[in-house]
Amino acid sequence: MTEKIALTPSTHTAPPAKFSHGVKKGNILQVAGQVGFLPAVEGQAPTPAGPTLREQMLQTLANVKAILEEGGASWDDVMMTRVYLTDVDHFAEMNEIYNAYFEDEGLKAPASARTTVYVGLPKGLLIEIDALAVLS
Repeated sequence: MTEKIALTPSTHTAPPAKFSHGVKKGNILQVAGQVGFLPAVEGQAPTPAGPTLREQMLQTLANVKAILEEGGASWDDVMMTRVYLTDVDHFAEMNEIYNAYFEDEGLKAPASARTTVYVGLPKGLLIEIDALAVLS
């Protein structure tokens, strides 16, 4: 039986409840929903990257990427991403940022599957993203 391994990069604080930022078992890596918190600073509460969707989304993607890398994966291993937005009016801007980010990252075709839904998040947070990767 393959061991289940919890993943918490040094850039992340411990989760606020009983869950892992990422979990790897065999060749499957699930990244828990990440938000746009800046890298952790010892003794300080998590801080959003900024008030805008762009600032929070770029940090959120960086946070997802950190967990992928911690588990030995990359964006090219991602099969599914789920994007959670707090405001339907952010959909077009989110797509623009998303497309530019993966173009800059040099993502190989094909891109992952993706679902986008609208949810409530803690005050001030605009976006959350999770990902499922399958390693070779």
